[in-house]
Amino acid sequence: MNVSLRHLSYLCAVAELGSVQAAAKHHRISTSSILAAIAHAESEFGAMIFFRMASKGTRVTPHGERFITAARSLLHAQDEFVQRVGPLSYATPARVRIGCFRPFSSLFMSALVRKFVDATGPIEIELKEGDVTELYDWLSNGTVDVVMAYDIGPHYPGSATPLCKVPRHVAIHADDPLAGKKEISLKEIAQRDLVLLDLPHTEEFLMAAFDILAERPKVCFRSRSYEAVRSAVVLKFGPTLLNFRPSPLVAADPPEIVRRPLLEKIPAPQVVVVDVYGHIKPAFVRKFIKVAHDFFSDWGQESFAVTTSEGSKGLLIPLPSQHGRTSR
Repeated sequence: MNVSLRHLSYLCAVAELGSVQAAAKHHRISTSSILAAIAHAESEFGAMIFFRMASKGTRVTPHGERFITAARSLLHAQDEFVQRVGPLSYATPARVRIGCFRPFSSLFMSALVRKFVDATGPIEIELKEGDVTELYDWLSNGTVDVVMAYDIGPHYPGSATPLCKVPRHVAIHADDPLAGKKEISLKEIAQRDLVLLDLPHTEEFLMAAFDILAERPKVCFRSRSYEAVRSAVVLKFGPTLLNFRPSPLVAADPPEIVRRPLLEKIPAPQVVVVDVYGHIKPAFVRKFIKVAHDFFSDWGQESFAVTTSEGSKGLLIPLPSQHGRTSR
């Protein structure tokens, strides 16, 4: 039977209020719209639903009682559906599951999550740190609500909202002669032993910077831990290539480490928030994206990135208009 829920609500109003005019006033539509809904429903039902009497208003026929009873059940089910689904769209769940690129956890994630909790109220945060492959799997199978990572490696399922760009730079021991330079070239680094952050897709990404040269540096120390890589620089194993400067709220650099921009201008990766909801995002996802963008804006392009004053311009990416405000 091809009768819309809206038309069913019109007919139930007629049955409850006893007249077409009262139902039209209740729904703030014309009487002709109510009459059209009745005619269509009776045609689909194959029987009269209402007796229409000039002096006594509108009454439900015996066959119509069956129709109206079933219609009320269906409308009640619709109300229950809205009540159950509505909070998913507007309210923040009791637990928000965030997947992040593993080094982000050591760099800034706890400070960002603090701002998110302050903006939403008391909630439980489950932070899962992983490499690019793990983040892809977690997002695909629903283990996490959102992922925060670089836009490198496999194409994540869902939609990605870019937040900022973070150019590669050199982290080097303060005693190294190169530390006195304002910018360090890849050629100078290629002639040194290199400390490498060795995560899936990360190694290829970092080492690809040397493809503009005829040589690559020898890797003398590799680790999947950002902290271990930073400690290796402190212990003079060699310089390393990284992207983010750590947040001073989370993991300020020891005095033995200095960071210098690269002389070569290499395309910078973007930091993105990825979710599976497309353009129809729940409010808590929109809020997380907005808080994350505000976090980098407050941190400052010249602080989270290591680059020249000219290079720091335009690193923060404006949010699409639909993320400018969060509902409720």
